[in-house]
Formats: sequence, structure tokens, C-alpha cells
Amino acid sequence: MNTPESQRRWRLILGASAEMSIKGGTRNGNTGTPLYSLDPTDIKIDETLEKLYGRNQKDKDGPRSAGLGGSSPQVARWLGDIRTYFPSSVVSIMQKDAIERLDLKKLLFEPEILSTVTPDVNLVATLVSLGSALPSKSKATARQVVQKVCERVLQRIEQPTREAIAGSVNRGKKNLRPRHNEIDWLRTIKRNLKHYQSQYQTIIPERLVGYGRKRTSLQDIIIVVDESGSMAPSVVYASIFAAVMASIPSVSTRFIAFDTNVADLSDKLADPVEVIFGTQLGGGTDINQAMSYAQTLVTRPSDTVMILISDLYEGGNRAELLKRIWRIKGMGVNLITLLALNDDGAPAYDKDMAMAFAQMDIPTFATTPDAFPPLIGAALARRSLTDQRL
Repeated sequence: MNTPESQRRWRLILGASAEMSIKGGTRNGNTGTPLYSLDPTDIKIDETLEKLYGRNQKDKDGPRSAGLGGSSPQVARWLGDIRTYFPSSVVSIMQKDAIERLDLKKLLFEPEILSTVTPDVNLVATLVSLGSALPSKSKATARQVVQKVCERVLQRIEQPTREAIAGSVNRGKKNLRPRHNEIDWLRTIKRNLKHYQSQYQTIIPERLVGYGRKRTSLQDIIIVVDESGSMAPSVVYASIFAAVMASIPSVSTRFIAFDTNVADLSDKLADPVEVIFGTQLGGGTDINQAMSYAQTLVTRPSDTVMILISDLYEGGNRAELLKRIWRIKGMGVNLITLLALNDDGAPAYDKDMAMAFAQMDIPTFATTPDAFPPLIGAALARRSLTDQRL
């Protein structure tokens, strides 16, 4: 339908080159009629789009002409403009596109630029990938950006994660010789109601019922996450989830990050910011080596959930990886592979390797952060993960 609003949208999509329609004239002549006249607000919106998505003069076939300039003030103004005219979800996309299309990474070295960007997971991934290249003057600001993102994600996922784990960890194993702090008082009272002593108005329990022996945890979770560049948002989300799970006494959580080397970051899980900065995004990939290390951490296979987060593009020994995965599953470990843990849930991945994992009856799929809590709950309870797949 050719309404004024549809004309406005097409004009903003096509850019200034569409200001004159070709009907009745040439593309760049003066004989055409205006396609749509922008109001002052739309003109500002058009300018912000033009600076990012405009046509490069070397690419005459493109629809727009791009350029934010190289100065920090210009970029800072542009970042302010996109926050003014677009919703936060669009701002995140435009920031990501600006960093990728216009090579603005070097401008993230400036604290004044970092302080004006809208914090999001993609920006955190970019900052972490810059790693030691970040100058000292920007590191404090970068840390503040990462902290803000962690706090926002925690608000979103912490309570659902705690509830999912609390509802799934098996506290139902009976312990008939419990210590005082292990007694399940509700079940003990119910079992011993027949021993109620009316003269004393109390129950004298003949048999105590307790939870399973209270160790430091009832189940183990081992997260093994791929640090390669394509997995960057997954690393950020996995780090924050691991930090939440590490704070829950009923499970023990280990967090392993890998590229061609393996880093056990479990001792940093009290602070997700430390975990994120402890990763080294963008390296190669040796999944077999990482899984070899993870295998050494398994002490009670039937009570262990191991989650491999990777696109499965193995740079190491593929045949050995498949043998190792088969051995870990044969131990009784509940092994799950997530091809991505991000908001898209639509990763690029090694389809042959994913198929090989699936043929070993290893759940292999992508998921979003919102779907992860019920997934981990189902995994701990050893329920089917079919309904959790995206």
C-alpha cells in the first residue's frame, strides 16, 4: 500500500539517492518528482543512517554514501544521535555494524567514546577481543562497560537460573543416618507420626530421614566454552551463567575456556567480569585438548552435567575428539553440546561434526540465554531436552 508512511520508510531505507523518483525523469536529473519530503526529525534520522550505511565512493552500486569521519567528537555525536532516534535494540545493531563496517575499534581506545556507547553483549565481546591492545587509560572505562552489561544480564537470568536448579537438583535421595544438619524434618515427622506421645505432646522419631549426604554440592556442572571469534557472545553469556551457578551451593561449577590452549577459570567465578576478562577471544580451536582436560575433572559421572559450547570447527584431531566424546558419554556423564548461546540462536557450525555428535545421542543444538535456565534444569534432572531446542 502506497501510504505516506510507507513512502517515508522507503525513503529512509533507500537514502538521499531516492529523493527524486525516476518517474518522468532521469535518476539524477531535476525532472523527477520528489519521492517523499522528510520533516526535520526524519532529516536527522536520515543523516545518522547515511553516515553508517551510505554508499562508499569506491562502490558506485551501493545505495548510500558512508562515513563517520575519524574524529572522536564526530563519533560521539553520532552515538548520541542513534540513541535519540532509535530504540535500544536497534542501537546495539548499529553500534555493531559501525565497529565492523567502518573499523572503529581504534576509537574504542578512547575513554570518552567508550563512555558514550550503549553497553551490550556484542560490545563486551569486542572489548574482550581487543584484550591487551586496550591502552591503560581505557581499561577502567572498559571494565565499567562490561560491569554494566553483566548487571543487566544478571537481572535477566539470575532468578530463572536459581529456580531451575532448585527445582531439578535431586535432594530426594534418602539418608537414613543423617547428621543433624542433614535431617529432612518434614519427611521425618510424616514417617514418625505413629510414634506421637500424647503425654509429652511430641513425636519420638524411631527413624530419621535426611537428604543425600550433604557434600559441597549434590551435582557437578562443567562448562567448556570455545573462545574462537565467532563464539564471542556465547562466551560472555556462558561466563555470566557460570558465575550464577557457582553461587548455588547445591551444584559445583567448573568453567573451562579454550582456543589452542586451555584455561580453567573456575577460581574467578565469584566475579563474572573477571571471568570475561580472563578469556582470550579470537584464537584457534582445539576442542579435543579442552575435552581431555574436562574429562579429568569428572569424579562422579552419574552426577555430572558437562556442557560443551562450541561451533565444532575443530582445529585439532577430529578423530581423537570423537573418540574422547564417546568415552566421556560412556562414563555416564550427561554431555550436551550447544552450538551457540546467544540472542540469535542461529549459528554457523560444522554440520558434519554436529551430526556425528547427534549420532552418539548427544543433544546438539543452539539456544538463547532465556532458554538456558530450563535447559540446565532439565539436564540436571536428566529429563529430555527435546522441548528446549531452538
